[in-house]
Amino acid sequence: MTSINRISRSIRRNRGAAVVALAAATALLAGCSSNGGKSGGNPLTDSQASGDTVVVGSNNFPESTLLADIYGEALKAKGIKVSYKPNIGSRETTYGLIKNGAIKVLPEYNGALLAYLDPKAKPVSAEATTTAIEAKLDSGLTLLKPAAAQSKDSVTLNADTAKKYHLTEKSTVADLKDIAKDLVIGASPEFQTRQQGLVGLKSVYGLQFKSFKALDAGGPLTQAALQKNAVQAADIFTTDPTISKEKFVVLQDPKNLFGFENVQPLVHKGALSQKGADALDAVSAKLDTATLLDLDTQVQVKGKDPLDVARAWLKTAGLA
Repeated sequence: MTSINRISRSIRRNRGAAVVALAAATALLAGCSSNGGKSGGNPLTDSQASGDTVVVGSNNFPESTLLADIYGEALKAKGIKVSYKPNIGSRETTYGLIKNGAIKVLPEYNGALLAYLDPKAKPVSAEATTTAIEAKLDSGLTLLKPAAAQSKDSVTLNADTAKKYHLTEKSTVADLKDIAKDLVIGASPEFQTRQQGLVGLKSVYGLQFKSFKALDAGGPLTQAALQKNAVQAADIFTTDPTISKEKFVVLQDPKNLFGFENVQPLVHKGALSQKGADALDAVSAKLDTATLLDLDTQVQVKGKDPLDVARAWLKTAGLA
């Protein structure tokens, strides 16, 4: 698995290489992965997991990479071998990779995962969200316990746009109904076709924007475009420290389009021993929204390596 680790660390340092390296890394991962997901009984104690390296993946935005590092280092602290596949892509890619076993553990957000699996679902609690996911989840996958930490998608305005239309943090997405036609909204390409995106903003709130600009998943491209007014509205994650730094205005979501977004590990069955599952459950038990925002700030504002931030927090939390 040495080649995989080299590719993973290269991608962590050079995000622009992610697309080029993905095909090679996926092939290597597929060759090294077990044929999990077929056994009965406890999905976390398949004998084939013993001795295997657990491949921890992440989606293509900084918080997901940070969470993957937290999960991986928590597993390492229990003597479990881990390799990383960071910054892979969107859920449309990573769900297929964890389903086929190319990656074994993936940080997820329960509401967004449910919207991907069942766009019509409207859960009323975090527990109901997990239950609804389990009804639609591939049989080779399982969820561990959710954290209290939430990081939601949002419709966020830059300061100038908010001031122009007299909108504040108390304003709602519905307040854009008469002005959306004058606004360019930016987000990841997938935002165009997701229920928790333009589809839902139109069907739930009646919004039709002037145009859509494909950027990244709440990352530096989206942040810069919003700051420079290349877009006036954007999908920014609610734990993003640039919101306060740039005085962006996050609009309230009274119809709960963006749902519950608890951080929750998604696991390929047979990939973890019970010791590994317990390690990730222990992470979820201590990870709340304020903590996640602090860790995000260290990575995205202070420029610290997410792996170093993950290790330091796990030690402070008594998990390493």
